[in-house]
This record gives sequence, C-alpha cells and structure tokens, in this order.
Amino acid sequence: MAQKVEPFWKRKSLGEMSREEWESLCDGCGRCCLQKLQDEEDEQVYYTRVACRYMTDNCRCSVYASRNEKVPTCVWLKPEDVEQFYWLPTTCAYRLIWEGKELDWWHPLVSGDTETVHTAGISVRGKTLSDADIPEDQWEEQIINWCSE
Repeated sequence: MAQKVEPFWKRKSLGEMSREEWESLCDGCGRCCLQKLQDEEDEQVYYTRVACRYMTDNCRCSVYASRNEKVPTCVWLKPEDVEQFYWLPTTCAYRLIWEGKELDWWHPLVSGDTETVHTAGISVRGKTLSDADIPEDQWEEQIINWCSE
C-alpha cells in the first residue's frame, strides 16, 4: 500500500519551496493588491477598499510580470522577507504557513478549485474601487476592517 505524501506546503518551509510552489500559494483573493495605509505612530496597517488599477475582475494582476516596473511600490513577496509578512491578511497562505497554521478549506490548493476563494467571500471581487479613480488623499475615507480579520 502506497504511503500518503503530505502536500508540499506541509512538508516544506517557505524558503524550501520551488518558484512554482511559492506562486501556487497565492489564493487569488486580491487582498494584498488593496492600497494600505500605515499609522506612523503605532505602525498599524489599515486596508482600504481601493485596489491597484491593474487588478482584474478575477482578482489577479493584469501586468504581473512587469508589476514592479508599472507600480514601483508594488509589494513583491519573497521567502527571504517572510518576517515582514505581519501586514498580510490573516487568511493569506504565506502568512498562515509562516505561522505554522493550516490552509483554509477554500484555498485552491485544498479545494482543487480556483473559484472557492470567491464563493467563500474571501476575495475582494466586487468590493473594490480602482486607485485610478480615487486620489490618494481620499484613501483614508475608504478604510475597511473586513480584510484584516
């Protein structure tokens, strides 16, 4: 009888993952593509419902390969920066694995379906405004709390 092999995310650290494995951890929720504000005094990060102009209706980046050229402030998640992931949503696979927690049932790697992140209401699909339409000085008016929970 064949022995059951644990999924890569349960047997490898973030730093041990291949590029393909690393990229597959992204659940496609789009939360990290929301514009965020950080309080200078206590460093608290606040999410807004203002999304990057390059986010598609499917919560994916339309310029992924050149995102850092198009948006120099775009955050590029890398294994060596894992200790900086505190700002990621508590639902994010990168953060969950870093914290030693399980992926949720709706994560595509668990469910086998890229739509479960949307049907579970985790993604930002249909909940955002584009940063092309909202000036940065108005982002504070768009702070949300459902994303950092």
